[in-house]
Amino acid sequence: MARVKLEMPERFAFSTELPVRITDINYGRHLGNDAVLAFAHEARVRFLGAHGFSEADVDGVGMIMLDAVVVYKSQAFHGEALVVEVAAADLGPCGCDFLYRLTEKQSGREIARVKTGLAFFDYAKNRIAKMPDRFRSAMGGAA
Repeated sequence: MARVKLEMPERFAFSTELPVRITDINYGRHLGNDAVLAFAHEARVRFLGAHGFSEADVDGVGMIMLDAVVVYKSQAFHGEALVVEVAAADLGPCGCDFLYRLTEKQSGREIARVKTGLAFFDYAKNRIAKMPDRFRSAMGGAA
């Protein structure tokens, strides 16, 4: 069976810590797949906030998700603390990828790798928008 592979950057621009709550656990008694995307979402919101942005307002435009990929590396369990690292990659004219690495804090065990593709979106006009220059600059891309 062919498996999806996600290459991670050598360095992540941001990290945050999140606890695995009982509501994040599935019937297999480990972190559920829906919770992995929720962890990525929370980390992305914190990452954007650290740069003075939100998903609803990046210099006047919002963001909309185009795709998501999750590669599981090991299980996580209730009560563990996860470190979620975030980096922006593949900055294009209208969007970029966000890469996330989830690791268990105490052991350093890698839990998952995630990629979400996001586009900038003008919700008032209901269409894709150009990446704001201030965002590109904050992510280290050329304006």
